[in-house]
Amino acid sequence: MIRYALKCKDGHSFESWFQSAEAYDKLAAAGMVSCAICGSDKVEKAIMAPRVRPGRNAVSKVGEAETPASVPASAPTPAEPPAPAPAAGALSSPSGDLEKAVKELRSHIEKTSDYVGKDFVSEARKMHLGDSPERAIHGEAKPEEAKALIEEGVPVVPLPFLPNRKTN
Repeated sequence: MIRYALKCKDGHSFESWFQSAEAYDKLAAAGMVSCAICGSDKVEKAIMAPRVRPGRNAVSKVGEAETPASVPASAPTPAEPPAPAPAAGALSSPSGDLEKAVKELRSHIEKTSDYVGKDFVSEARKMHLGDSPERAIHGEAKPEEAKALIEEGVPVVPLPFLPNRKTN
């Protein structure tokens, strides 16, 4: 996806997203890009500065890693004390009672039930119809599939967390 700053023949400026630069060119040539304000199809790209985010270890103008003192916008004023630094691994451990309760619930469910993955709907339906022995299961279902199970009288409940998946 690419975002362009655009300008119509009447001088209206607006932005729009396109699949690619080629997609913009194709749509513009076909007269399918129009001004968001007046509807004119006489639209061209406007001059636009690229949106660049600083790297994780941003370097200041003098070649040193930036610190809060060298970034005035985020530096604390003398009247307010600096915020305490988060403990190592703070994002990986629950921070509040609700997060701890969800973590305990997840642990309990994973220990006491079988993960059936994307076969959840068929497994739940088989158990409800008596075609499979009843047991505690958890897995994945699309919202419309879960709604269909509920309408059939199959006792299901959504869980407040996503399954553990290895992405790589």
